[in-house]
Amino acid sequence: MSEKITVLDLPMVDPLPEPTQKYFDICDEKLGMVPNVLKAYAFDVDKLNAFTGLYNNLMLAPSGLSKLEREMIAVVVSSKNHCWYCQVAHGAAVRELSGDPALGEAMVMNFRAIELEPRQRAMLEFAEKLTEHPDKIDEPDRARLREVGFSDRDIWDIANVAGFFNMTNRVAAATDMQPNPEYHAQSR
Repeated sequence: MSEKITVLDLPMVDPLPEPTQKYFDICDEKLGMVPNVLKAYAFDVDKLNAFTGLYNNLMLAPSGLSKLEREMIAVVVSSKNHCWYCQVAHGAAVRELSGDPALGEAMVMNFRAIELEPRQRAMLEFAEKLTEHPDKIDEPDRARLREVGFSDRDIWDIANVAGFFNMTNRVAAATDMQPNPEYHAQSR
């Protein structure tokens, strides 16, 4: 590893345990890289496993939210938190999943600048408010989500995805985590 992924001196476990190396190999095969966030956590395999377990559950498990919607939440939260790593990485995911480079850019810059379905707009406004003013979330906010078709389970998932990215944004900011260069050119 010639480039620093974070400003902290926390090298990856070497050698990686076989299951971790297999996971990294799958990432490399499917994504063409191992995301730097995974490499950053690889100094402690238990922490890496906890991170990937929660990420995979929130972002990939069955949900009333589409994968694109979950990525949109990730980008809006990361935009509000000015998280360089997540804006780049999840902006690329929005571009890929939507097939729309403009949507990926709008999510990073200002989701209000693009036409969205009422469901998506309500979801993103909720995630934004939860990020900026969590103490101000109240029943009318949840009622608005229900009005556009979200179930209580969906609201739980929206809150958890937003909460997860608020946490990871803070870790990325605290460690000056750098995104993989490959993300910049993806799905443009």
